[in-house]
Amino acid sequence: MSEERKRLPHWMKMKMPGGKLYMDVKQVVEKNKLHTICTSGNCPNIGECWAEGTATFMILGDICTRACKFCAVKTGRPETPDMNEPHRLVDSIKKMRVKHAVLTSVDRDDLSDSGAGFWATTIETLKREVPGLTMETLIPDFDARPELIQMVIDAGPEVISHNLETVRRISPQIRTKAKYDASLQVIKQVSESGLVSKSGIMLGLGEREDEILETMDDLRAVGCHVLTIGQYLQPSLEHMQVVEYILPEIFQKYEIIALEKGFRHVESSPLVRSSYHAEKHVS
Repeated sequence: MSEERKRLPHWMKMKMPGGKLYMDVKQVVEKNKLHTICTSGNCPNIGECWAEGTATFMILGDICTRACKFCAVKTGRPETPDMNEPHRLVDSIKKMRVKHAVLTSVDRDDLSDSGAGFWATTIETLKREVPGLTMETLIPDFDARPELIQMVIDAGPEVISHNLETVRRISPQIRTKAKYDASLQVIKQVSESGLVSKSGIMLGLGEREDEILETMDDLRAVGCHVLTIGQYLQPSLEHMQVVEYILPEIFQKYEIIALEKGFRHVESSPLVRSSYHAEKHVS
C-alpha cells in the first residue's frame, strides 16, 4: 500500500470545530465518560453537529471486534459492557437537551448475543427516562440473526439504520466479517417490522456507476426508506486507499436518482455521514 494519501480537494475542506455549544457538548460527553462515533470515527461534521447540540453516541465501548479496512474505530478485545452506561447516556442527553438521539455501537462478536440485549436495554431506558425523545439506532449486523435484530426492533426506536457501506463487488475487500447479502437481510427485517429503515454507502472506493445504481435497487428491493451517500476518507495509511474524490455534482445526481427510485429521504454529498440530518428521517 502506498505511503501517501491523496490530497483533499477544496470541496472536502472543513472548518475546525469550536464555539460555546461545541465545547458544552464536549464537556458533557467527557464528564460522563461516553464514546461518540463523532470522535472515534473521525467524522468531518463534528463541528457542525456538536455546535447544534447533537451527537451520535457509541455504546458498548470504543473497541471493536472487527477490523474493517474503511473504519477508524479501534480494534481489539473489548471490555465487559458497562451496565451504568445507559444511565450516563440519559444524563448527557438531558443536559444537552437532545430531542433526537442517534445511537451506534462497535461490533461485539465476543458476546453471545453480539450486544443486542444491551442495545434493547439502552433504548428502553432512554424511552422511559427521557419522555418525548426520538431515536435512530445505527446497528451492527448481529450476524444477521433474526432473533437479535428483533430485540432492537421490539425496543421501539423510530429509525433503525444499518450501513451497506459499498457495492457488492468491493464489500469483501473492506468488510472483515459482514456480508453484503446479510446486511440486506437486516434491512429487510427492519423494513418489514414497520419501522423506518435506513442505510448508507461510501463513494470513492473504485465503484462504477452501474454498481451504485444496482446497490440502490438492492436496498429498495428490501424496503429501505432512507439512504445516505458520502465520500470515503482514508482514516490512516493502514486503511483502504481513496481511489477517487467524487465531484459534488455527481453526489447531487445520485440524490435525484435515489429519490426517483423511491427512497423517502436521501442525503448525498461529499461530507455526508450516516447520522447527518438524522432528525429529518424519523417519518
